[in-house]
Parts: sequence; C-alpha cells; structure tokens
Amino acid sequence: MRVFVLAAAALAAALAGCRSTPEEQSPAAVEERQPAAVAAPTPAPAAKPQPVKPGEIARVDLTAGKPAAAPSPLKDPANILSRRSIYFDYDRYEVKEEYRPIVEAHAKYLRENPEAKVLIQGNADERGSREYNIGLGQRRSDAVKRMLILLGAREAQIESVSLGEEKPVCTESNEACWAKNRRGDILYQGEY
Repeated sequence: MRVFVLAAAALAAALAGCRSTPEEQSPAAVEERQPAAVAAPTPAPAAKPQPVKPGEIARVDLTAGKPAAAPSPLKDPANILSRRSIYFDYDRYEVKEEYRPIVEAHAKYLRENPEAKVLIQGNADERGSREYNIGLGQRRSDAVKRMLILLGAREAQIESVSLGEEKPVCTESNEACWAKNRRGDILYQGEY
C-alpha cells in the first residue's frame, strides 16, 4: 500500500511540474482611421429613346426543330376514342353490338395506359320514376364497366355511377330525344 501512495505522490509531483503559467500578452493595438473623401460620380447624360423599326428585331422560333405534339387520341375527332357515349334500347342495359368497337377501343387504351382512370355515367330518359331511372342508369354504367374489365381494363381504373334522368342531352318529350338520353357516358380523369 505504501508503494501505491508513493507512486501517486510521484505522479502528482510530476504533473505539477509540467504545469506552466501562461505569459501575459499585451492587447492588440487599434488604429483610428478616417474615411477618405469620396467624390460624387458625375451623372451620365440621359439616353434618348429611339423607335425600333419592324425589320431590326430578329424573330426566334422556339418550336423549330421540335416535332409537333400529337393530338390526344381522346380528343381527336378522327379517333374512335373521341366517341364516349354508349346508347341503350328502351328499358334495357345490354351493350348493343354496334357499340362494342367503342368499348373495345377504350378497354385497349386503359390496358395500355394503366394510370388512366374513367368514370362511366349511366343515364335514363324521363319516363319512369326517379328511383327506377337511378337503378336503370346504374345497371347501364355497370354493363359498360363489366365489358371494359372483360376486355382487359383493370377494375381499379373504372368507376360507375348513375345520374338517372338528371343529365339529359335532349329535353323534348319524343322518342328521338329519349333515345339520346338512354346512354352511358365514358369520362376520363380530368373531365369529371
């Protein structure tokens, strides 16, 4: 134990001997300076506006060298995808054979564009009760949805709703007008 006490005392003495006192430094000198006199700039003569002659400015065509953007097939009247209404017979909700190519084209578009989404709005003419027409409109929109899915579109891309008789495209009370109101409308995201 005595050796331990002696070793600790020796270590303390050695550490005390290594300690040094810092020498004091004198503070840095500060010089006082006066700002130099600055001469005021001489004003430039005022510029006179000059008219620009039409031929002096070169035209820049920002579209030069870029291919023209192709119109959206959904908006191109020459494309079947611009046709969006499927018409139904009176009191029926089966998709007629004549509208199958339209549904097939939209199913193909949805298969090739998995981010695309559609809303199918089922409609009915004014005949029948409000409740009956809501149900009939839903069956019509569901029929179009079912056909799109059978043709390869994903169910998550399609929503079907019924508007019943609330959104007529024709308001006259005759068969020609009623036929226009018995439909399912296909609307793409951004159009509803």
